[in-house]
Amino acid sequence: MSEKIFSSAKELKVGKYVLIDDIPCRIVDVESSKPGKHGAAKMRVTAMGIFDGQKKTLLTPSDQDVEVPIIERKNVQLMSISGKTAQVMDAESYEMYDIEVPDELIPNAAAGKEAEVLQAMGRRKMERIK
Repeated sequence: MSEKIFSSAKELKVGKYVLIDDIPCRIVDVESSKPGKHGAAKMRVTAMGIFDGQKKTLLTPSDQDVEVPIIERKNVQLMSISGKTAQVMDAESYEMYDIEVPDELIPNAAAGKEAEVLQAMGRRKMERIK
């Protein structure tokens, strides 16, 4: 299974995802310039890395293809919590793995609860606890 697909830069919108320097990012702003006398319209895409929170900028012609990561959202069950690490079980495949619990979710984390995990490019991040 491929980790990314291609999409036209014209189709990028705020809230969607794009790969910038092989880092999956969520788009926060899209600016486009008018086509000039000698070329296509340019697009400036500002995005935040979904795993590291870094701000990234992509400057590309609007008719160019850009890479879009395949983002999967999975439901997992919290099996045990040790500090900032939780052992979780995938609700579909029953796979067990350890994942870091973000600081803002630690007060809600408890064994037996369900959580939503974002998965892209071989990395995982806990998004919320239900």
